[in-house]
Amino acid sequence: MSAVDIAFRSVTKTYGDVVAVNDVNLDIPKGAFVSLLGPSGCGKTTSLRIMAGFEQPSSGDVFIAGQSVVGVPAYRRPVNMVFQSYALFPHFNVFDNVAFGLRQKSPRPDRGKLDLQVKEALELVRLGGYGSRRIWELSGGQQQRVALARALINRPRVLLLDEPLAALDRKLRRDMQIELQNLQSTVGITFVLVTHDQEEALSMSDIVCIMREGRVVQSGAPKALYDEPANRYVADFVGRSNFLSGQILGRSGDRVEFRAADRTLYGRVPSTAQPLRNGDQAALMIRPELISISANGKKVPNATDIDAKIKNRIFLGEHTEYLVDAAGLGDMLVLTPKKEDVGSGFAPGDTVVLGWTENAALVLADT
Repeated sequence: MSAVDIAFRSVTKTYGDVVAVNDVNLDIPKGAFVSLLGPSGCGKTTSLRIMAGFEQPSSGDVFIAGQSVVGVPAYRRPVNMVFQSYALFPHFNVFDNVAFGLRQKSPRPDRGKLDLQVKEALELVRLGGYGSRRIWELSGGQQQRVALARALINRPRVLLLDEPLAALDRKLRRDMQIELQNLQSTVGITFVLVTHDQEEALSMSDIVCIMREGRVVQSGAPKALYDEPANRYVADFVGRSNFLSGQILGRSGDRVEFRAADRTLYGRVPSTAQPLRNGDQAALMIRPELISISANGKKVPNATDIDAKIKNRIFLGEHTEYLVDAAGLGDMLVLTPKKEDVGSGFAPGDTVVLGWTENAALVLADT
């Protein structure tokens, strides 16, 4: 049994002069929840369609369970796909939508076995007893579950998900993210999700692949991508960040002396970062939740201290967002947990001191 369910080897897909997927090499482990994350036009949906067999690569090879599937049509691949629009049949009820794939098999299951498998599939997605419902009688979340049941009933080796939560409201999206995680854990098959929503990818995935202009820029566990981005693009796309543009003055191991707006700051180069040398233009990145904020004149021990003034304060319940004007460095975002935002916090116009440790400041290629 292959430890890798899907493998791309130098896969390129072109449409005339447009390169949609550019020399991608990718391994998707068996039983993993993998997300392809990136902005519109980065190649993530084309990559998913190549996996499904709806598109064939212009060059390179695609393997599923160790077997090349280039030229193999979609209906002969051990994969199923859930589309953004769900693609349910409006003239069928829930039962017939879910049973559709089984009825295309040869030989077709007998009525008793078919009824049992549809019932099990609906119970798996918590829609037991909904078989006779019409599609238009269901909520968006229920329709999404029907699409999942229809895709899973044939027990594919890989389930492909093309932005299946895009049409749902925020609360329902959060609920369905948990549902999908639980479902993947229950059925134990490989899930590949395409999304442009970083929160969705980070919260659900074992592995996230960041794509840009048809290439995979960086892949890894969500925490690894968040804590150790390879460059500014990845750091900017995964989470929220403050960036200070400047120049590398010197290096000692992974410790960097950095010049930004006539100030000398210190940070570190992540282990995954693109190569950087003395004199290179780069970016110093600090996550807003790693910046402390204190009253003017109150320094933070063992930290870089920057005088600043509060410009805006947004209370969001579990935390407060501050937009501050950091002396000589421009605007910076600071997130303060509620338990640390004593009293009413700071107000616009207050002078404060920002602080962060050298370890919290990452020096990245400014690309």
